[in-house]
Amino acid sequence: MAPSGPQPALPILVVLLGALLLGPGNAQTSVFPPEVILPRGGSVKVNCSASCDQPISLGMETPLPKKEILPGGNNWKMYELSNVQEDSQPMCYSNCPDGQSSAKTLLTVYWTPERVELAPLPPWQPVGKNLTLRCQVEGGAPRANLTVMLLRGEKELSRQSAVGEPAEVTTTVPVGRDDHGANFSCRTELDLRPYVLKLFENTSAPHQLQTFDLPATPPQLVSPQVLEVDTQGTVVCSLDGLFPVSEAQVYLALGDQKLNPTITYGNNSLSAKASVKVTAEEEGTQQLLCAVMLGTQTQETRQTVTIYSFPAPNVNLTKPEVSEGTEVIVECEAHPRAKVMLNGVPAQPPGPRAQFLLKATPEDNGRSFSCSATLEVAGQLVHKNQTRELRVLYGPRLDEKDCPGNWTWPENSQQTPMCQAWGNPLPQLKCLKDGTFPLPIGQSVTVTRDLEGTYLCQARSTRGEVTREVTVNVLSPRYEVVIIPVVAAAVILGTAGVATYLYNRQRKIRKYRLQQAQNGTPMKPNTQATPP
Repeated sequence: MAPSGPQPALPILVVLLGALLLGPGNAQTSVFPPEVILPRGGSVKVNCSASCDQPISLGMETPLPKKEILPGGNNWKMYELSNVQEDSQPMCYSNCPDGQSSAKTLLTVYWTPERVELAPLPPWQPVGKNLTLRCQVEGGAPRANLTVMLLRGEKELSRQSAVGEPAEVTTTVPVGRDDHGANFSCRTELDLRPYVLKLFENTSAPHQLQTFDLPATPPQLVSPQVLEVDTQGTVVCSLDGLFPVSEAQVYLALGDQKLNPTITYGNNSLSAKASVKVTAEEEGTQQLLCAVMLGTQTQETRQTVTIYSFPAPNVNLTKPEVSEGTEVIVECEAHPRAKVMLNGVPAQPPGPRAQFLLKATPEDNGRSFSCSATLEVAGQLVHKNQTRELRVLYGPRLDEKDCPGNWTWPENSQQTPMCQAWGNPLPQLKCLKDGTFPLPIGQSVTVTRDLEGTYLCQARSTRGEVTREVTVNVLSPRYEVVIIPVVAAAVILGTAGVATYLYNRQRKIRKYRLQQAQNGTPMKPNTQATPP
């Protein structure tokens, strides 16, 4: 609806006074008021008067609805014009005896614009690029008094006159990060204060601007170059210099497999981390893609990942459990493109298979045979290992090293008899004196005279049995008193004998050299070490 404003009233007294002031002379028609500004659809009263007292005719020509009001006088009439929609110039005319004449009044219609609209802003505006603001204005009059402003918040960016129908006003402004979230709008001002009216304003709906800044550098992608089937790897994609970073999105995919990353946001950076697990169907070369999307732009990085399958090598024994003396074939077999080493020895020629033959001994019991396989995948060497253990069955053993045949202990001392029987399966061991008195193997005991004697140690298993005699001697304190002086005397006599021998030998050597010198015989150098 067009806004309504005050309608200028024409006082009747003023109209009549104007008519009386007209004096005799040439025919003349007058109109009052000569100029009127009124709201669209408004009404106005206009007085027409003639210069002669009794005009032959007096009236008004206008396409506007009119009606004569008040009784009127001999030479004037007042009309009310209604529903004035546009500017008009109604004409008053009179026909006096001395001639015809006419006069016009200027009706100026004012109304505020029916539509003030700011064109939609782009969904995202890159930082550093110019933004064009466009405002359309429909209607509004008088246009000479109508101006259009483009605003950022309440800050005026541009002010222009409304030209054309509809009027279109544009301006271009640079965009920075601080413009993110700013409101832009368009406002019209119809200034009728020169007509003793007011300033009419119409403002469009605001539009909020979203700016973004995506660096020209691609994201950094860290991932394994090779990935084994049914294993899990970690992929990390990161990018700095983003604004606003919270609006950035990340897309991670390996081939047709979309990954589900966990995104960590920094001040102006982000890092997306995802786990990836591949299957045998994906074996071969796959493209790993990381794309960072912000606003209307995307930066992406691609890497090649090689998916491979590499089972552990197989270590085969002729039999995992054999008897002593049995020949055993140890064989290792791996991926057709792999190279193997069996127990540290490379295959001959280098390839996926290696083997050797051994004759099982007790020392081989529990021996581990290890096969290491190496496969080259996309320029990288990957390794797999497999180990098998051999069990050798052999009868019981009682060796001097593990079960000494003679023990001599002082009486009342603390001792631990040790006797270890070997065999696979592990034999049971018993050491008995006179078939009844046991020797406490592996236990700490106080040595007494009862412990002395010869014991028969028997080791028995499903592979057979073996026996060994063990003698325990117990020294009483009186033997210790006698033995110590005897040993000391022997040491002293031995030392004296060695000293006497060395002394006599050196004396003989000096005597021999003296005789040689007297006879004039040249002496040979002594090249042999002196015997003990």
